[in-house]
Amino acid sequence: LGWAMQVAAFVFIQRKWEDDKSHFEKMLDYFCDIREPLQLLIFPEGTDLTANTKARSHEFAEKNGLKKYEYVLHPRTTGFTFVVERLREGDNLDAIHDITVAYPQNIPQTEKHLLKGNFPKEIHFHVQRYPIETVPTSKEELQLWCQKRWEEKEERLRRFYEGGKCFSAAGQSIVPPCKSELRVLAVKCASLLYWTLFPLGMLALLYLYNFAQWYFAAMIVFFIVQQKIFGGLELIELACHQYFKKQQKFHDTKVKIN
Repeated sequence: LGWAMQVAAFVFIQRKWEDDKSHFEKMLDYFCDIREPLQLLIFPEGTDLTANTKARSHEFAEKNGLKKYEYVLHPRTTGFTFVVERLREGDNLDAIHDITVAYPQNIPQTEKHLLKGNFPKEIHFHVQRYPIETVPTSKEELQLWCQKRWEEKEERLRRFYEGGKCFSAAGQSIVPPCKSELRVLAVKCASLLYWTLFPLGMLALLYLYNFAQWYFAAMIVFFIVQQKIFGGLELIELACHQYFKKQQKFHDTKVKIN
């Protein structure tokens, strides 16, 4: 999974802003330069809701004179505001989607729950789209805007869990036409068939053909070596882009001088 994320140029972070800011800046500028149709998923609260994280969130609220939340954690707005400002400067941000997720029945917290088959029976999403023109431009106002969205999330989730376990005021969930029961069933069957046959097919290739064995071995060695030397394939991609960008600037400057 990590290697696939590297190939897709995921932004890996250390969860320490002093270490992450420079990397964030370079990767976001790269996306803006290549005009990548970017979808960047951010969790401003930083982690999932547990007894320990809720206690830390309450401490944060007390220190900053904020209201204590029961259904969400207070967002850390530094990374959020930086990403929004950077993408906006690069003209590569058209909207922010605020997504609230709720589980009306069971809520698996760890991999242990999943291994026991404790999957959520239902997942409800509340999605609100904010065109970038409606989002504040100053850093301070943007921080307040993010905090306001979390106030709304807290109230929305409170009504969900204390009420009819539904986001809709009418008490009935809205299922998009593309998510009909028949389509969902078809996707489930197709996914099950694919993920059953694909691993078996790869194992058969490895068992029957030498070229497949050499290819798999070469790919494993390549990814391990580049990870140890460069830190990730996405960093190699970023370095190549920066190099060719500098070469292009040097060429353009030389042409102007001549």
